[in-house]
Amino acid sequence: MSEVKRVVSIGAHSLDAELLGGPLIIKYVKNGAKCTLLHVTQGRLEDPQATEEEKQAYLKDLLKQNRRAAERLGADYLWLGYVSSNMPGIEEFAKRLEKYFVDEKVDLVITHWRGSMHRRHIETYDAATLAVKNMREKGSQIRLVYGETFEDLVGFIPQAYFQLDDDEKEQWFSALNEYDVFKGKVNDFPYIPYYTNNGRIRQIESNSSKFTVCYMHASLIENKLW
Repeated sequence: MSEVKRVVSIGAHSLDAELLGGPLIIKYVKNGAKCTLLHVTQGRLEDPQATEEEKQAYLKDLLKQNRRAAERLGADYLWLGYVSSNMPGIEEFAKRLEKYFVDEKVDLVITHWRGSMHRRHIETYDAATLAVKNMREKGSQIRLVYGETFEDLVGFIPQAYFQLDDDEKEQWFSALNEYDVFKGKVNDFPYIPYYTNNGRIRQIESNSSKFTVCYMHASLIENKLW
């Protein structure tokens, strides 16, 4: 039985937290852990032809998609209230995350790797990593891993592989499919075939017999001998 009882997956935009941490959240929920999908910003409607009313309606609907996806994973969710135009500096952002981790007694954080094409992904990495390292320096045993998304692959090194049973894979994709963007209704990126095929690729390279996902360990000082 895992000692991890409190898990938080942090995504820069809606859907990111589910892509990054969904598979592990499914497994930890089964072990009795409390899990949260933490959304830094909501994201926004990119269509240049969209009206202001359409943009606001999209943001309101995203909150419903956040809730439904979390329910599918057996987790809860939280939006930090930020939008891209009012993001705080890294130090302030990290202090907020650290307070949340301490208050919630978080054991495991999952977030973006820094090698990303998106500025907000990088800022989320920087703040979450700084918060965890500050806590570790104070003696906390909190752990941090980086999940895999197609937007954060520069320098990403798979280090920890996890097999998903058929029902776990179905549960993960059912949560992802609560998002219009994942289903191709917002842009034309092929999310479903990409993440389906990526699980097969990770399965082959790890010599696994099942659909497989991977994570990268943060460079943390170990506080005790293994």
